[in-house]
Amino acid sequence: MLLIKNGTILTMIGEPIENGQVLVDNGKIINVGKDISGTENCQVIDANGGFVMPGIIDAHCHIGMWEEGLGIEGSDGNEITDPATPQLRAIDAINPRDIAFTEAYENGVTCVCTGPGSANVIGGQFTTIKTKGIRIDNMVLQQTASMKVAFGENPKRCYNAKKQSPSTRMATAAILREYILKTKNYMENKEKNSSFDMKLESLIPVVKGELNVKAHAHRTDDIFTAIRIAKEFGLKMTLEHCTEGHLIAEELAKEGFTAIVGPSFGSKSKVELREKTFETAAVLHKAGVKIAIMTDHPVIPVHHLPMCAALAVRAGLDEETALKAITINPAEILGISEKVGSLEINKDADIVIFDKHPFDIQAKTICVLIDGEIVFKR
Repeated sequence: MLLIKNGTILTMIGEPIENGQVLVDNGKIINVGKDISGTENCQVIDANGGFVMPGIIDAHCHIGMWEEGLGIEGSDGNEITDPATPQLRAIDAINPRDIAFTEAYENGVTCVCTGPGSANVIGGQFTTIKTKGIRIDNMVLQQTASMKVAFGENPKRCYNAKKQSPSTRMATAAILREYILKTKNYMENKEKNSSFDMKLESLIPVVKGELNVKAHAHRTDDIFTAIRIAKEFGLKMTLEHCTEGHLIAEELAKEGFTAIVGPSFGSKSKVELREKTFETAAVLHKAGVKIAIMTDHPVIPVHHLPMCAALAVRAGLDEETALKAITINPAEILGISEKVGSLEINKDADIVIFDKHPFDIQAKTICVLIDGEIVFKR
């Protein structure tokens, strides 16, 4: 049993608890509040007036897929040989020994959804994992978390260079429709046809609405194309990046899709990013769109996710929503909120203690727990 005391508890489900406590046992949170006492042999962690919050969650990154400092040998995120690769699984490429994982959990990022890049129209399957471990199979929360699809500049650029389709936005949309329709036909004729198609098998949960589509879209027209196709086929979908979302916030609010916003830090490195701003999250939230904030690691190193949320606050997002955008909101969007994202009884004891408010640029982690185990202590 472990007791965290003398901290401001940011539960993500209610008001902060001043000078509160969190009690942990067998990897789970068993109590949160004031005046909690542990057993006689209970291990005590003194937060020393710091801030105690749930482990931080990045709902869209590529950690372990593009490894730090390795170049082509550590680059396993884009299979640029076929514009439709739904059969690819991130779990087969993630290297837990990537130093970025250590930097992640030491700085309070305890859970990530990571997967293929956006070179292909259909890139493959994302997976959700805890950030501490030596064997990927033992880190998994969701082996198949979502199916990556991409609109706009990236598929065009990659396949135009190869002189093949898609080299236009029309072809990108057509390829996605083609594979959805092929999958529907495959499902209808499966009993009569004994031939096995791994690509179409991988898309069956998408067509059934059981598996979320992670739709890479920066520009307004690409966002609307993603929505058009999702509505056409009844797909479950999240809008990823949503860089120009602030320009169409009212329209997006009407549609009801959630947005995983970012990476908003850094230069406008391509045409699609010319409207990039940290104001996007605030404008979308105020319009009624549910948001999470991402790093798109390695675009922004994953351990800087709190900084990205803080910059969104400076650009107009309220502090409470910004905290939720890196904790409970991504957990709910990913479908893992029964385990992580807030400090509640029976949830995984993924807990971070900061010496200052997590949005203070000088804040440091005092202690980090994953599944009740202390994985870092300063």
